[in-house]
Amino acid sequence: MLHLLAANAVLVLHLLFICLVVFGSLAVPRRPRFAFIHLPAAVWGFLVEAMGWYCPLTDLENELLRRAGQAGYDGSFLEHYLLAVIYPEGLTRGVQLALAAAVLLINGSVYGWMLARRLRSRPGPR
Repeated sequence: MLHLLAANAVLVLHLLFICLVVFGSLAVPRRPRFAFIHLPAAVWGFLVEAMGWYCPLTDLENELLRRAGQAGYDGSFLEHYLLAVIYPEGLTRGVQLALAAAVLLINGSVYGWMLARRLRSRPGPR
């Protein structure tokens, strides 16, 4: 029972981390120091998708499920929980690269906008 509870906690943590990776930059305009948390997470999320790496949270969740007497799942967290709904045919390399590009585009846009805004607000030469 404890292992199943822990596996579900890892599942929630994994989903929250993905939300941080994808949408965390939206918090940075109001809290600029949050970039110190978000940027490493976004880089990790981008690299996992772009390089086809396997997230260690997936391994941890599967191990906890096995210890709880349940079967783990094949593939990644995204493939098992999210892509099964969005892309029923499964995760392909092309989909992974598209997800990596989306992470880069969303976060690059927000950080680019913030940088442009900061540069415009600087006082010009006198």
